[in-house]
Amino acid sequence: MGTSVLISILITFLVIVLVLWLVQRLPIEARIRQILQIVIIVIGIISLLKYLAIF
Repeated sequence: MGTSVLISILITFLVIVLVLWLVQRLPIEARIRQILQIVIIVIGIISLLKYLAIF
């Protein structure tokens, strides 16, 4: 049980990092990019909290 949770957390973290990197590569305005990054980070934190059964 513990190993699957750790693997899920690791995969979620890697997906968040990958999506943030891809957003950096998009040719969009800096303000929109910053908003997208904040949204991705908030969604990622909520997802990680669900894996930890906190939220």
